[in-house]
Amino acid sequence: MSRVIGRAAAWALLVVLVTCAAVAPGLAVPTEATAAPSHTQSSQQTRSQFLRLSIDTVTPSIVTTGSERTVTVTGSVRNIGDRVVEDVAVRLQRAAGVTESSELRSSLTLDQSSFDTVGLFETLTDRLDRGQSENFSLSLPLDSETDYSLGITEPGVYPLLVNVNGTPAYGGAARLDDARFLLPVTGVPGERPDAAPAPPVATTLLWPLAAPPSLAAGVPGSLTDPVRLLRDDLADSLADGGRLDGLLAAIEATDPARSRGAWDRQLRDSTCLAIDPDLLATVEAMTTRYLVVDDAGEPDGAATEGTGTPAATEWLERLRTVAGQMCVVALPRAQADLSALATIDDPTLTSIALNEPADVVDRILGITSQRGTTWPDSGTLTPAAADLVRGAGATTSLLASTAVDTPGEAPIARIAGPTPDDPEPLDAVLFDPAVGAALAAVGSDPQTPSYVPSSVRYDLASDSETARLQDALGAVLWSSVRPDAPDGRSAVIAPPQLWSAGPDEASAILNSVTGLFRSGAATPRPLADLTRTQDPAPPPRALSAPEQSVSDGVPEHVRAAVADQLPRIDSLGASLVTDPSSPLTPTLFLAPLRGDLVRSLTLAQRRGDDPSRAETAATTRVNEVATTVDALYNSVSVVSPGGVYTLASEQSPLLLVARNDLPIGVTVRLDVQAPDGVDITDVGATALPPRGSRTLTVPARIDDSRKLVVQFALTSDEGRRFGEPISVTVRSNAYGQALAIVTACAGALLLFLAGRRLWHRFRGQPDPADDALAPDERPGYEDGEGVTSDRERDGDERQDEGRGRT
Repeated sequence: MSRVIGRAAAWALLVVLVTCAAVAPGLAVPTEATAAPSHTQSSQQTRSQFLRLSIDTVTPSIVTTGSERTVTVTGSVRNIGDRVVEDVAVRLQRAAGVTESSELRSSLTLDQSSFDTVGLFETLTDRLDRGQSENFSLSLPLDSETDYSLGITEPGVYPLLVNVNGTPAYGGAARLDDARFLLPVTGVPGERPDAAPAPPVATTLLWPLAAPPSLAAGVPGSLTDPVRLLRDDLADSLADGGRLDGLLAAIEATDPARSRGAWDRQLRDSTCLAIDPDLLATVEAMTTRYLVVDDAGEPDGAATEGTGTPAATEWLERLRTVAGQMCVVALPRAQADLSALATIDDPTLTSIALNEPADVVDRILGITSQRGTTWPDSGTLTPAAADLVRGAGATTSLLASTAVDTPGEAPIARIAGPTPDDPEPLDAVLFDPAVGAALAAVGSDPQTPSYVPSSVRYDLASDSETARLQDALGAVLWSSVRPDAPDGRSAVIAPPQLWSAGPDEASAILNSVTGLFRSGAATPRPLADLTRTQDPAPPPRALSAPEQSVSDGVPEHVRAAVADQLPRIDSLGASLVTDPSSPLTPTLFLAPLRGDLVRSLTLAQRRGDDPSRAETAATTRVNEVATTVDALYNSVSVVSPGGVYTLASEQSPLLLVARNDLPIGVTVRLDVQAPDGVDITDVGATALPPRGSRTLTVPARIDDSRKLVVQFALTSDEGRRFGEPISVTVRSNAYGQALAIVTACAGALLLFLAGRRLWHRFRGQPDPADDALAPDERPGYEDGEGVTSDRERDGDERQDEGRGRT
């Protein structure tokens, strides 16, 4: 009986709890069964069935000793489902402060039950119809002894969560969505810390200026033709309010001449501009007339005039001014995949991607950039890529600490060398992957870098831009407020090279670093100090690139296609003629095609929300290069004469015409495929003038009289064929070997008969061949007895005539 009463009491208690949860949202405590999926699960469909919560502002975004003591979060809740949601309520919650760098990511993936410091639910609306949205504003004091608060009493980085509950039609009360973000607290308002301040953080900041490749592929170099772009969105980015304009404007605002204080000078000293030379060359080309193609698959087809010349001119001048005042380092061209470059292992391609960028940046900006430092876009290196970087002359590479095993606290690690053959080692300057990942999520095009471990990778689509900016601010300030700060600590802040931060977001991040210098929590550490030879040598570390960096890399079929085109371009370049009187050199003519191959290896946009765009762009670019190289080879050919060649003798030459439609001279060789009995003399290398032709006199010897088909083609010195081969029909009037034999036999017989007659004459004997002749046809002497002479015979004839007259 008591057991039955106990069960009834338990059921009654459960009914009371459910009823209270439905009637009083402020008391609702969602269970595991009703809670929304955790942030680690990309269960956007489940979380987005009913409500979507978005953060608009966090005030203050960084809590300092001079801030207000209350944190206010504003945002909106929108009904995105297919039914009405009633009793919509929101509240603010906090989890334990971050104690390790990895928690800057993992704390945002915790279940909502870990956010156990909570405020009261505040009713937003009794009813939220389909498509309707409501704004909210939540405020909690940092700390209070008598009221609900966030319970924050010391500096740190704290994960916060805004929770929304509601009751969908035909369902029960549940947590329907949440939004998470980090709140950095550098000091508690109105309080002075009793303990001595922690040692300042030696801070180094990289400020990238890069863009996806936008040059149209497959267009050879020219001295007069305007440059062609695939699209004109770079003009928008350079214009007022654009992405690149905002990144540059944020740095311009730190000019000490504008007198914001000595902290701006410290910020400038700690910051190094990292500039993509491909972007710089494109912007320089845009400062004059340029075209935008209508179809990326037809780079030489229809195009319209570009509109970004004024913006490009102004932006480039502004960049020249800023670059002349601070550190500048060149990025690998077009964010090229260094692992793919190492696999292809072509010296020319490596030079374009790694050796030439610094020269390009220096030439365009009129500065001397910092040499010997390579920052791969992936933030990782394979051993083969490290050897490639080292072979290109770099002594330092900027990597995420997850790219090496056991990174420790040291900001520098030795990852290659020295060796007896190459005494120059390669060191890695390590940055915190959690900080880099938080910065990569900032802006309109958030991404998760390849170096982020799989355990803390999550979908960024559900986070608002404000929430992602808060995460970045918390990550940037983490090293200065960590509770166990060691002596000699340092921080390298490295956003992604292709960074989508807007003007306000870029300024907020720079201001947060400036605040560290102002408070004494940080000191500037120039990049040059990190890249100088270290004494003692940094600890050796083995490279350990995350698996994600492999899957994010350029696929094998693109690498193979690039490798196929390189020898064809090299062979063509070796055949082109350098004319001292012409500024169009073979190198200048073919440089855009080699550059296109580097651009096809870019990692830009391979980690965004739609990596297929990068895949399509790379495939299209390689295909366009292949098509153009085919066209260049086909521009040099032998002109078919038509009809039939008739040779007057067996050694008459053949006359052919070789044509060159290229704007630069080319050296060719004649390749002949002839049947037996035809001997064609090699005419050697022949130079064809630009956009001209030349007649080739081809010595030929044909031994017999017949109709023959001879095939001719032009090739490079390496045997690569130009154009299509032609077949020439040849008719010879020579009688060939039979005539030679008959003539030889006739000559021999003639000599024999003449010799025989002379032999008999010298011996005074009649020739037996004369027996067949009539007597009056015989010679005047005979072989044998009593032959009268001609004189005697004449006398006898006269005597006979005398007798006759008598």
